Amino acid sequence: MKYNKWTVALAALGVVSLASAARAEEQASPVMTALSSTTISGYVDTSAQWNPNSGNANLPPYKFGGSEKADGFNLNVVQLRIDKPLDESDWAAGYRADLWFGPDANTLGTQSAFGTGNGTKASQGDFAVRQAYVALRAPVGTGLDFKMGVFDSIIGYESVESGNNPNFTRSYGHSIEPQTMTGLLASYRFCDCFSASVGVADTWGPTINDRAFAPVNAPTQQQKSESYKTYMGSIALTAPDDWGFLAGSTLYAGILSGFGDIALTGLTPNDTVTLTSYYVGATVATPVTGLRAGVAFDYLDVRHVDKDPYAVAGYLSYQATEKLSFHGRVEYFRDSLDNTTRGFLFAPNSTVAGVPTLNGKNKAEVLALTGTVQYDLWKNVISRLEVRYDASLSGNDLFGGETGGSASGAAADKGQAWMVALNVIYKF
Repeated sequence: MKYNKWTVALAALGVVSLASAARAEEQASPVMTALSSTTISGYVDTSAQWNPNSGNANLPPYKFGGSEKADGFNLNVVQLRIDKPLDESDWAAGYRADLWFGPDANTLGTQSAFGTGNGTKASQGDFAVRQAYVALRAPVGTGLDFKMGVFDSIIGYESVESGNNPNFTRSYGHSIEPQTMTGLLASYRFCDCFSASVGVADTWGPTINDRAFAPVNAPTQQQKSESYKTYMGSIALTAPDDWGFLAGSTLYAGILSGFGDIALTGLTPNDTVTLTSYYVGATVATPVTGLRAGVAFDYLDVRHVDKDPYAVAGYLSYQATEKLSFHGRVEYFRDSLDNTTRGFLFAPNSTVAGVPTLNGKNKAEVLALTGTVQYDLWKNVISRLEVRYDASLSGNDLFGGETGGSASGAAADKGQAWMVALNVIYKF
Protein backbone atom coordinates (compact mmCIF):
# COMPACT_ATOMS: atom_id res chain seq x y z
CA MET A 1 0.00 0.00 0.00
CA LYS A 2 1.27 3.49 -0.86
CA TYR A 3 1.45 5.80 2.16
CA ASN A 4 1.39 9.57 2.42
CA LYS A 5 4.91 10.95 3.06
CA TRP A 6 3.76 12.53 6.32
CA THR A 7 2.43 9.16 7.48
CA VAL A 8 5.80 7.53 6.80
CA ALA A 9 7.60 10.28 8.73
CA LEU A 10 5.31 9.86 11.74
CA ALA A 11 5.78 6.09 11.64
CA ALA A 12 9.59 6.54 11.60
CA LEU A 13 9.32 8.62 14.77
CA GLY A 14 7.15 5.98 16.42
CA VAL A 15 4.13 8.29 16.70
CA VAL A 16 1.90 5.99 14.63
CA SER A 17 2.14 2.49 13.28
CA LEU A 18 1.85 1.69 9.60
CA ALA A 19 -0.94 -0.80 10.36
CA SER A 20 -3.10 1.81 12.10
CA ALA A 21 -2.35 4.33 9.36
CA ALA A 22 -3.46 1.83 6.73
CA ARG A 23 -6.74 1.21 8.54
CA ALA A 24 -7.36 4.97 8.87
CA GLU A 25 -6.72 5.64 5.20
CA GLU A 26 -8.94 2.73 4.15
CA GLN A 27 -11.75 4.04 6.35
CA ALA A 28 -11.39 7.57 4.99
CA SER A 29 -11.47 6.55 1.33
CA PRO A 30 -15.31 6.33 1.01
CA VAL A 31 -15.58 9.85 2.40
CA MET A 32 -12.94 11.14 0.02
CA THR A 33 -14.67 9.37 -2.86
CA ALA A 34 -17.97 11.10 -2.04
CA LEU A 35 -16.32 14.50 -1.70
CA SER A 36 -14.46 14.12 -4.97
CA SER A 37 -17.77 14.17 -6.89
CA THR A 38 -19.15 17.16 -4.95
CA THR A 39 -18.96 20.59 -6.56
CA ILE A 40 -19.15 24.03 -4.93
CA SER A 41 -20.42 26.93 -7.00
CA GLY A 42 -22.56 30.04 -6.69
CA TYR A 43 -22.76 33.71 -7.53
CA VAL A 44 -22.75 37.23 -6.10
CA ASP A 45 -25.62 39.40 -7.41
CA THR A 46 -25.35 43.21 -7.14
CA SER A 47 -27.18 46.15 -8.69
CA ALA A 48 -27.52 49.92 -8.87
CA GLN A 49 -31.04 51.28 -9.39
CA TRP A 50 -32.58 54.65 -10.23
CA ASN A 51 -36.33 55.33 -10.06
CA PRO A 52 -36.88 58.76 -11.68
CA ASN A 53 -39.92 61.04 -11.57
CA SER A 54 -41.82 59.31 -8.76
CA GLY A 55 -41.72 58.67 -5.05
CA ASN A 56 -40.60 55.32 -3.75
CA ALA A 57 -43.49 54.35 -1.46
CA ASN A 58 -45.51 52.53 -4.11
CA LEU A 59 -43.18 50.97 -6.65
CA PRO A 60 -44.36 48.17 -8.98
CA PRO A 61 -44.80 45.15 -6.68
CA TYR A 62 -42.88 42.51 -8.62
CA LYS A 63 -40.85 40.04 -6.57
CA PHE A 64 -37.35 40.97 -5.36
CA GLY A 65 -38.03 44.67 -6.05
CA GLY A 66 -39.41 47.27 -3.65
CA SER A 67 -38.59 50.67 -2.25
CA GLU A 68 -35.59 49.33 -0.31
CA LYS A 69 -33.68 48.97 -3.60
CA ALA A 70 -34.71 52.28 -5.16
CA ASP A 71 -32.23 55.06 -5.93
CA GLY A 72 -29.07 53.42 -4.68
CA PHE A 73 -26.58 50.57 -4.77
CA ASN A 74 -27.64 47.09 -3.68
CA LEU A 75 -26.35 43.73 -2.67
CA ASN A 76 -29.15 41.47 -3.84
CA VAL A 77 -28.04 38.00 -2.85
CA VAL A 78 -25.07 35.66 -2.51
CA GLN A 79 -25.80 32.04 -3.41
CA LEU A 80 -23.63 29.13 -2.32
CA ARG A 81 -24.38 25.80 -3.99
CA ILE A 82 -23.05 22.46 -2.75
CA ASP A 83 -24.01 19.82 -5.27
CA LYS A 84 -23.49 16.19 -6.18
CA PRO A 85 -25.38 15.59 -9.44
CA LEU A 86 -26.81 12.22 -10.38
CA ASP A 87 -24.43 10.10 -12.46
CA GLU A 88 -25.44 7.66 -15.19
CA SER A 89 -25.70 4.58 -12.97
CA ASP A 90 -29.02 2.77 -12.49
CA TRP A 91 -29.28 3.48 -8.75
CA ALA A 92 -27.70 6.93 -8.78
CA ALA A 93 -27.89 9.19 -5.74
CA GLY A 94 -26.91 12.79 -5.09
CA TYR A 95 -27.95 15.98 -3.38
CA ARG A 96 -28.12 19.76 -3.76
CA ALA A 97 -28.06 22.58 -1.21
CA ASP A 98 -28.58 26.18 -2.36
CA LEU A 99 -27.98 28.68 0.46
CA TRP A 100 -28.90 32.36 0.15
CA PHE A 101 -27.29 35.26 2.01
CA GLY A 102 -28.40 38.88 1.71
CA PRO A 103 -31.60 40.96 1.44
CA ASP A 104 -33.24 38.76 -1.23
CA ALA A 105 -33.06 35.86 1.22
CA ASN A 106 -35.70 37.67 3.29
CA THR A 107 -37.97 38.01 0.24
CA LEU A 108 -37.48 34.32 -0.53
CA GLY A 109 -39.12 33.71 2.85
CA THR A 110 -38.41 30.00 3.29
CA GLN A 111 -37.42 30.24 6.98
CA SER A 112 -39.14 27.43 8.87
CA ALA A 113 -41.49 27.69 11.84
CA PHE A 114 -39.65 25.14 13.91
CA GLY A 115 -37.09 25.81 16.58
CA THR A 116 -38.61 29.15 17.60
CA GLY A 117 -40.63 27.73 20.49
CA ASN A 118 -43.76 29.74 19.67
CA GLY A 119 -44.92 28.42 16.30
CA THR A 120 -43.86 31.53 14.40
CA LYS A 121 -41.29 31.81 11.63
CA ALA A 122 -37.67 32.12 12.64
CA SER A 123 -35.96 35.48 12.28
CA GLN A 124 -35.00 36.03 8.66
CA GLY A 125 -31.59 37.57 9.30
CA ASP A 126 -30.59 37.81 5.60
CA PHE A 127 -30.36 34.00 5.31
CA ALA A 128 -32.58 31.40 3.64
CA VAL A 129 -32.44 27.91 2.18
CA ARG A 130 -33.46 28.08 -1.46
CA GLN A 131 -33.12 24.35 -2.15
CA ALA A 132 -31.96 21.37 -0.11
CA TYR A 133 -32.92 17.96 -1.42
CA VAL A 134 -31.73 14.41 -1.90
CA ALA A 135 -31.76 13.27 -5.53
CA LEU A 136 -32.36 9.61 -6.37
CA ARG A 137 -32.82 7.49 -9.48
CA ALA A 138 -34.58 4.15 -9.84
CA PRO A 139 -33.93 1.91 -12.88
CA VAL A 140 -37.47 2.14 -14.24
CA GLY A 141 -37.54 2.45 -18.02
CA THR A 142 -35.22 5.30 -19.01
CA GLY A 143 -34.76 6.20 -15.33
CA LEU A 144 -37.23 7.55 -12.77
CA ASP A 145 -35.73 10.52 -10.90
CA PHE A 146 -36.81 11.75 -7.47
CA LYS A 147 -36.20 14.84 -5.37
CA MET A 148 -37.06 14.76 -1.69
CA GLY A 149 -36.70 17.85 0.48
CA VAL A 150 -36.90 21.52 -0.52
CA PHE A 151 -36.93 22.38 -4.23
CA ASP A 152 -37.95 25.15 -6.65
CA SER A 153 -41.47 25.24 -8.04
CA ILE A 154 -41.93 23.19 -11.21
CA ILE A 155 -43.86 25.92 -13.09
CA GLY A 156 -42.84 29.28 -14.51
CA TYR A 157 -40.93 30.88 -17.38
CA GLU A 158 -38.47 32.73 -15.15
CA SER A 159 -36.15 31.39 -12.48
CA VAL A 160 -35.70 32.42 -8.87
CA GLU A 161 -32.04 32.83 -9.88
CA SER A 162 -31.77 36.23 -11.56
CA GLY A 163 -28.76 35.37 -13.71
CA ASN A 164 -30.71 32.60 -15.47
CA ASN A 165 -33.37 35.07 -16.67
CA PRO A 166 -33.23 37.24 -19.79
CA ASN A 167 -34.10 40.34 -17.71
CA PHE A 168 -32.89 41.64 -14.35
CA THR A 169 -36.31 42.48 -12.85
CA ARG A 170 -38.93 39.77 -12.46
CA SER A 171 -42.29 39.69 -14.20
CA TYR A 172 -45.67 39.94 -12.51
CA GLY A 173 -46.35 36.38 -13.64
CA HIS A 174 -43.30 35.17 -11.73
CA SER A 175 -44.47 37.17 -8.71
CA ILE A 176 -47.81 35.32 -8.44
CA GLU A 177 -46.35 31.85 -8.97
CA PRO A 178 -45.54 29.39 -6.17
CA GLN A 179 -41.84 29.53 -5.43
CA THR A 180 -40.53 26.85 -3.05
CA MET A 181 -41.89 23.40 -2.24
CA THR A 182 -41.12 21.05 0.64
CA GLY A 183 -42.06 17.57 -0.48
CA LEU A 184 -41.40 14.79 -3.02
CA LEU A 185 -41.08 15.20 -6.79
CA ALA A 186 -40.87 12.42 -9.40
CA SER A 187 -39.72 13.13 -12.96
CA TYR A 188 -39.61 10.83 -16.00
CA ARG A 189 -38.39 11.38 -19.55
CA PHE A 190 -40.44 9.18 -21.88
CA CYS A 191 -38.35 10.18 -24.92
CA ASP A 192 -36.30 13.12 -26.17
CA CYS A 193 -39.52 14.98 -27.00
CA PHE A 194 -41.67 14.36 -23.92
CA SER A 195 -41.13 14.47 -20.15
CA ALA A 196 -43.40 14.81 -17.13
CA SER A 197 -43.21 15.50 -13.40
CA VAL A 198 -45.63 14.90 -10.52
CA GLY A 199 -45.23 15.72 -6.87
CA VAL A 200 -46.68 16.33 -3.44
CA ALA A 201 -45.72 19.05 -0.95
CA ASP A 202 -46.78 20.44 2.42
CA THR A 203 -48.32 23.75 1.29
CA TRP A 204 -48.44 26.17 -1.67
CA GLY A 205 -46.38 28.74 0.25
CA PRO A 206 -42.58 28.89 0.60
CA THR A 207 -42.24 28.24 4.35
CA ILE A 208 -40.15 25.11 4.92
CA ASN A 209 -41.89 22.37 6.96
CA ASP A 210 -45.17 24.32 7.04
CA ARG A 211 -48.44 22.45 7.58
CA ALA A 212 -51.98 22.98 6.34
CA PHE A 213 -53.31 21.97 9.77
CA ALA A 214 -51.01 24.43 11.59
CA PRO A 215 -50.31 27.36 9.26
CA VAL A 216 -47.61 29.81 10.25
CA ASN A 217 -48.47 32.91 8.23
CA ALA A 218 -52.28 32.84 8.51
CA PRO A 219 -53.17 31.08 11.79
CA THR A 220 -56.72 32.56 11.86
CA GLN A 221 -57.75 30.64 8.74
CA GLN A 222 -59.83 27.51 8.97
CA GLN A 223 -57.26 24.75 9.06
CA LYS A 224 -57.17 21.60 6.97
CA SER A 225 -56.87 18.01 8.11
CA GLU A 226 -53.49 16.51 8.90
CA SER A 227 -53.51 14.57 5.61
CA TYR A 228 -54.14 17.65 3.44
CA LYS A 229 -51.26 18.29 1.02
CA THR A 230 -50.37 20.28 -2.08
CA TYR A 231 -50.22 18.46 -5.41
CA MET A 232 -48.46 19.38 -8.63
CA GLY A 233 -47.88 18.14 -12.15
CA SER A 234 -46.22 19.34 -15.34
CA ILE A 235 -45.38 18.23 -18.87
CA ALA A 236 -42.77 19.42 -21.38
CA LEU A 237 -42.83 18.88 -25.17
CA THR A 238 -39.65 19.54 -27.14
CA ALA A 239 -39.52 19.86 -30.93
CA PRO A 240 -37.27 17.16 -32.50
CA ASP A 241 -34.17 17.88 -34.56
CA ASP A 242 -35.94 17.24 -37.88
CA TRP A 243 -38.36 20.17 -37.36
CA GLY A 244 -36.03 22.59 -39.06
CA PHE A 245 -35.54 25.96 -37.37
CA LEU A 246 -38.10 25.01 -34.71
CA ALA A 247 -35.84 22.22 -33.40
CA GLY A 248 -35.34 22.56 -29.66
CA SER A 249 -38.42 24.71 -29.11
CA THR A 250 -40.30 23.74 -25.96
CA LEU A 251 -43.94 23.85 -24.86
CA TYR A 252 -44.48 23.60 -21.12
CA ALA A 253 -47.64 23.34 -19.00
CA GLY A 254 -48.19 22.80 -15.29
CA ILE A 255 -50.61 23.04 -12.40
CA LEU A 256 -50.06 23.28 -8.66
CA SER A 257 -52.82 23.35 -6.05
CA GLY A 258 -52.90 23.35 -2.27
CA PHE A 259 -53.36 25.21 0.98
CA GLY A 260 -52.22 28.81 0.71
CA ASP A 261 -50.55 29.80 3.94
CA ILE A 262 -50.60 33.49 3.11
CA ALA A 263 -51.91 36.42 5.14
CA LEU A 264 -54.73 38.18 3.28
CA THR A 265 -56.94 40.82 4.87
CA GLY A 266 -60.70 40.39 4.80
CA LEU A 267 -60.64 36.71 5.75
CA THR A 268 -62.93 35.34 8.45
CA PRO A 269 -62.03 32.36 10.66
CA ASN A 270 -64.22 30.18 8.42
CA ASP A 271 -62.31 31.08 5.25
CA THR A 272 -59.75 28.67 3.86
CA VAL A 273 -57.51 29.96 1.11
CA THR A 274 -56.77 27.25 -1.43
CA LEU A 275 -54.48 28.41 -4.21
CA THR A 276 -54.37 26.79 -7.65
CA SER A 277 -51.72 27.99 -10.09
CA TYR A 278 -52.01 27.32 -13.81
CA TYR A 279 -49.10 27.89 -16.18
CA VAL A 280 -48.54 27.53 -19.92
CA GLY A 281 -45.34 28.71 -21.56
CA ALA A 282 -43.16 28.19 -24.61
CA THR A 283 -39.71 29.05 -25.93
CA VAL A 284 -39.55 29.16 -29.73
CA ALA A 285 -36.55 29.18 -32.03
CA THR A 286 -36.81 31.36 -35.14
CA PRO A 287 -35.30 31.32 -38.65
CA VAL A 288 -33.14 34.29 -37.63
CA THR A 289 -29.80 33.15 -36.20
CA GLY A 290 -29.53 34.12 -32.54
CA LEU A 291 -33.17 35.18 -32.18
CA ARG A 292 -35.50 33.33 -29.79
CA ALA A 293 -39.01 34.13 -28.66
CA GLY A 294 -41.02 33.12 -25.62
CA VAL A 295 -44.50 33.42 -24.19
CA ALA A 296 -45.93 32.78 -20.72
CA PHE A 297 -49.41 32.70 -19.19
CA ASP A 298 -49.95 32.57 -15.42
CA TYR A 299 -53.34 32.33 -13.73
CA LEU A 300 -53.83 32.11 -9.97
CA ASP A 301 -57.18 30.92 -8.62
CA VAL A 302 -57.55 32.13 -5.01
CA ARG A 303 -60.62 30.25 -3.77
CA HIS A 304 -63.03 31.71 -1.21
CA VAL A 305 -61.63 35.17 -1.92
CA ASP A 306 -62.48 37.40 -4.87
CA LYS A 307 -58.92 37.50 -6.18
CA ASP A 308 -57.93 35.83 -9.45
CA PRO A 309 -54.82 37.58 -10.77
CA TYR A 310 -53.33 36.59 -14.10
CA ALA A 311 -50.47 37.67 -16.36
CA VAL A 312 -49.56 37.29 -20.03
CA ALA A 313 -45.99 37.98 -21.15
CA GLY A 314 -43.99 37.84 -24.37
CA TYR A 315 -40.19 37.60 -24.61
CA LEU A 316 -37.60 38.24 -27.34
CA SER A 317 -33.88 37.56 -27.04
CA TYR A 318 -31.23 38.24 -29.67
CA GLN A 319 -27.61 37.13 -29.37
CA ALA A 320 -25.85 39.71 -31.54
CA THR A 321 -22.27 38.60 -30.83
CA GLU A 322 -20.50 36.22 -28.47
CA LYS A 323 -20.61 38.88 -25.75
CA LEU A 324 -23.51 41.17 -26.71
CA SER A 325 -27.21 40.28 -26.39
CA PHE A 326 -30.55 42.12 -26.28
CA HIS A 327 -33.63 41.04 -24.33
CA GLY A 328 -37.16 42.44 -24.29
CA ARG A 329 -40.31 41.63 -22.35
CA VAL A 330 -43.85 42.97 -22.67
CA GLU A 331 -46.42 41.96 -20.04
CA TYR A 332 -50.05 42.54 -19.19
CA PHE A 333 -51.08 41.93 -15.57
CA ARG A 334 -54.48 42.11 -13.91
CA ASP A 335 -55.11 41.99 -10.17
CA SER A 336 -58.77 41.91 -9.10
CA LEU A 337 -60.52 42.25 -5.73
CA ASP A 338 -63.53 43.71 -4.01
CA ASN A 339 -63.47 47.12 -2.33
CA THR A 340 -62.92 45.82 1.21
CA THR A 341 -59.86 43.63 0.80
CA ARG A 342 -56.54 43.81 -0.93
CA GLY A 343 -55.57 42.07 -4.12
CA PHE A 344 -52.74 39.62 -4.40
CA LEU A 345 -50.16 42.30 -5.20
CA PHE A 346 -52.09 45.58 -4.94
CA ALA A 347 -54.23 47.13 -2.17
CA PRO A 348 -57.57 49.06 -2.37
CA ASN A 349 -56.32 52.01 -0.30
CA SER A 350 -53.14 53.42 1.21
CA THR A 351 -53.39 51.71 4.61
CA VAL A 352 -50.92 48.99 3.71
CA ALA A 353 -47.45 50.53 3.83
CA GLY A 354 -45.39 49.95 0.71
CA VAL A 355 -48.22 48.27 -1.24
CA PRO A 356 -49.40 50.15 -4.36
CA THR A 357 -53.02 51.29 -4.04
CA LEU A 358 -56.12 50.87 -6.18
CA ASN A 359 -57.71 54.16 -5.04
CA GLY A 360 -61.23 52.77 -4.86
CA LYS A 361 -61.05 50.67 -8.05
CA ASN A 362 -61.88 46.97 -7.99
CA LYS A 363 -59.01 45.95 -10.22
CA ALA A 364 -55.50 46.89 -11.27
CA GLU A 365 -54.40 46.50 -14.89
CA VAL A 366 -50.76 47.11 -15.67
CA LEU A 367 -48.69 47.13 -18.85
CA ALA A 368 -44.99 46.52 -18.17
CA LEU A 369 -42.27 47.00 -20.80
CA THR A 370 -38.71 45.88 -20.06
CA GLY A 371 -35.59 46.21 -22.21
CA THR A 372 -32.18 44.78 -21.28
CA VAL A 373 -28.76 45.07 -22.92
CA GLN A 374 -26.21 42.51 -21.73
CA TYR A 375 -22.49 42.69 -22.52
CA ASP A 376 -20.24 40.07 -20.95
CA LEU A 377 -16.92 41.90 -20.92
CA TRP A 378 -15.34 39.96 -18.05
CA LYS A 379 -15.06 36.20 -17.71
CA ASN A 380 -17.72 34.66 -15.42
CA VAL A 381 -19.47 38.05 -15.10
CA ILE A 382 -22.99 38.98 -16.24
CA SER A 383 -23.21 42.74 -16.74
CA ARG A 384 -26.43 44.29 -18.05
CA LEU A 385 -28.29 47.57 -18.24
CA GLU A 386 -32.08 47.57 -17.97
CA VAL A 387 -34.89 50.07 -18.48
CA ARG A 388 -38.38 49.22 -17.21
CA TYR A 389 -41.67 51.07 -17.65
CA ASP A 390 -44.89 50.18 -15.77
CA ALA A 391 -48.17 51.92 -16.67
CA SER A 392 -51.63 51.67 -15.11
CA LEU A 393 -54.31 50.81 -17.68
CA SER A 394 -57.30 50.95 -15.34
CA GLY A 395 -57.31 54.62 -14.34
CA ASN A 396 -55.55 54.01 -11.05
CA ASP A 397 -52.69 56.15 -9.85
CA LEU A 398 -50.79 53.11 -8.66
CA PHE A 399 -47.24 54.34 -8.25
CA GLY A 400 -45.14 56.95 -6.49
CA GLY A 401 -46.60 58.94 -3.63
CA GLU A 402 -43.97 60.08 -1.14
CA THR A 403 -41.58 62.96 -0.66
CA GLY A 404 -37.87 62.53 -0.10
CA GLY A 405 -38.05 58.80 0.50
CA SER A 406 -39.59 59.12 3.96
CA ALA A 407 -43.35 58.48 3.81
CA SER A 408 -43.36 54.79 3.01
CA GLY A 409 -47.12 54.46 3.41
CA ALA A 410 -48.14 57.52 1.41
CA ALA A 411 -50.88 57.24 -1.19
CA ALA A 412 -49.89 56.72 -4.81
CA ASP A 413 -50.09 59.71 -7.11
CA LYS A 414 -48.87 58.56 -10.52
CA GLY A 415 -50.13 56.18 -13.18
CA GLN A 416 -46.67 55.20 -14.39
CA ALA A 417 -43.25 54.23 -13.06
CA TRP A 418 -39.79 54.23 -14.64
CA MET A 419 -36.75 52.31 -13.51
CA VAL A 420 -33.14 52.17 -14.76
CA ALA A 421 -30.83 49.53 -13.32
CA LEU A 422 -27.32 48.17 -13.72
CA ASN A 423 -26.98 44.52 -12.72
CA VAL A 424 -23.58 42.85 -12.22
CA ILE A 425 -23.34 39.17 -11.27
CA TYR A 426 -20.18 37.13 -10.73
CA LYS A 427 -20.57 33.36 -11.07
CA PHE A 428 -18.05 31.01 -9.50
